[in-house]
Amino acid sequence: MSFLFNELLFRPIFNILVFLYDVIPGNDFGVAIIILTILIKLIFFPLTAKSLVAQRKLSELQPKVKELQEKYKNDRQKLGAETMALYKQHQINPLSGCFPILIQLPVLFALFKALNIVFEPESLDFVYGFISNPGAIKETSFYFLNLSVNNPTLAITAGVLQYFQIKVSNTNRPKQGDAVQDPTQKSLNQMTKQMLYFFPIMIIIIAWNFPTGLVLYWVVTTGLSIVEQKIINKKHFSN
Repeated sequence: MSFLFNELLFRPIFNILVFLYDVIPGNDFGVAIIILTILIKLIFFPLTAKSLVAQRKLSELQPKVKELQEKYKNDRQKLGAETMALYKQHQINPLSGCFPILIQLPVLFALFKALNIVFEPESLDFVYGFISNPGAIKETSFYFLNLSVNNPTLAITAGVLQYFQIKVSNTNRPKQGDAVQDPTQKSLNQMTKQMLYFFPIMIIIIAWNFPTGLVLYWVVTTGLSIVEQKIINKKHFSN
């Protein structure tokens, strides 16, 4: 499994980064990270859009699912059949919300590994024969940013952007008044509000000790996710 991961995901992504580094004027690895992040976001945009739309539809159906749970609380087999019939009626696959995200995870792990080792001289042994080996990757990007060490300012930026991403993603959920929310829904809403502040703080703490190259990727991908979610929200949920 490790061999397949390395050969099918890690090495191709690592070599794309090195190729971009080679062809970019000035050989700026920070720019290579940004370009690759944009490419990954563009490739996965249709899957992301599908996932967000499916999550929204599932959320909208929750009141009807709750009704079925009350109606068939003593008959789990009937409850399962009626729930699936409800999903089928509304053309919803309950797994479609998370499946696209699961597909992306191995790619993200491979990118994380590539960014974590790229400044080690021996890492260039992974470069394919048809890719020009630069001999070494320059650690400085944009003439001032050292990608191999931590950067508190960028770590805080990552946390702030994470906060706004959660805010934007929450607009994707249908709003319900407190009077119609069951205790479980109220608990979930409370947890969501807590995550709005807790998760960005956690990101800052983690990013504080990470090399800047990894944090730069996180900042760019989070910023692009905000734009991505705004586009999807405007297209599908503007009403």
